[in-house]
Amino acid sequence: MPDVVNPETQHERSDVNVRALLWFAAIFILFAAFTHLVLWLMFNHFAKMARQTTTPPLTEIARPANASVPQMPRLQPFPNRDQRGTMLPPNVSTPTVDMEEMRATEEQTLNTPGWVDRQKGIVRLPIDVAKQLTVQRLNVAPALSRREPAGEPVPRAGAQR
Repeated sequence: MPDVVNPETQHERSDVNVRALLWFAAIFILFAAFTHLVLWLMFNHFAKMARQTTTPPLTEIARPANASVPQMPRLQPFPNRDQRGTMLPPNVSTPTVDMEEMRATEEQTLNTPGWVDRQKGIVRLPIDVAKQLTVQRLNVAPALSRREPAGEPVPRAGAQR
């Protein structure tokens, strides 16, 4: 039955140019491969140049006599043990103690009045006092006290009771 042809089931040959599509795909793949090759060569070249121009970092063992290397950082013990695990006395500064001291000084600054700049007349007030002064200045407190209690709600138009 291969000689039977139904023209309604064939594809339209004028819509798809398969040869041009295959050429485009081949050129695209070749261009992508060429681009990857060029980038790989460039990265290898730059890495080789970087290895030749940079010196390795100085360590304590291989340090020349005249080179200056920064000191090792002095870290605080946390929370209150030294490197061997023994407990430190409570007066030794640890990150926890430092944080508590910082928060205590900030709380004291927030909750006590003081001068920020005496010459310009700028003061620091506790937050609660500043709130009260703001309310008094805006005269909101008397207006709130004059309000009448809420009565019956007013029904909306079209609402059923």
